Parts: sequence; C-alpha cells; structure tokens
Amino acid sequence: MKPNRQNHSSHVPERTCSQEKTLVPDLPSLATAISNAEPLVSLIQRLHASQQCLEAVKSVIPSSLHDFIHAGPLDEEGWTLLVTNTAVSSKLRQLHPRLLEALVKKGCRVNDLRLRVQVP
Repeated sequence: MKPNRQNHSSHVPERTCSQEKTLVPDLPSLATAISNAEPLVSLIQRLHASQQCLEAVKSVIPSSLHDFIHAGPLDEEGWTLLVTNTAVSSKLRQLHPRLLEALVKKGCRVNDLRLRVQVP
C-alpha cells in the first residue's frame, strides 16, 4: 500500500472571520466620504443648482427641443445652457429674456445665461 501524500505547496491555511476583520479597515461609505470633502460638497451643490436651472427653463422651451439641451456649468458669472446644434442655439437666443425670467421666478441665482453649442 502506498502512503497518502498531500501536496503541501498548494495548501492554503484557513482564515477565521476574526483574522479577516483585522485585515480590512473600516471604510466610510461613498456618501460619507464625499460629504466630508469640502471641494466635492461645493461641486455637488453647483451640479444640483445647475439641474434646477435646467428644470426652470424647460417650462419656457418648446418640448420638442428638450432632448437637445443640457445643464452646463454654473459659476459666479452665470449659468451655461448647453445645446447640441446651432439651430437650437438660435431659437434659444430668441427666448433669452423669457429664459432669464423663468430662472428668476424659480429662485435660481444666476447673473447671466450663456448658450454654448456642444457637439456630442
């Protein structure tokens, strides 16, 4: 009878749950990490404000153009409304006074409204 030999080089020792817990540090959730990072908090606030501006102007813009507009950057100088082509940009330039009025009515603090063509 041959002795039963095990291949010791492929044997991995078992770890207990307590050993694994000590190897993995407690990490905060992504939301917690972001909320503690001041530059990211500011960025997220501006992104939300930009989306609110977009929702405010959609009430003035014909629904057939909604797929061609996107919220752009919001900064101290104003808000940028991104459009996908020059035809949409031309139409929105005609509506510029009404767009500004809609922003004011919805409480969006925007000094100026910029229109920029952004090719996808």
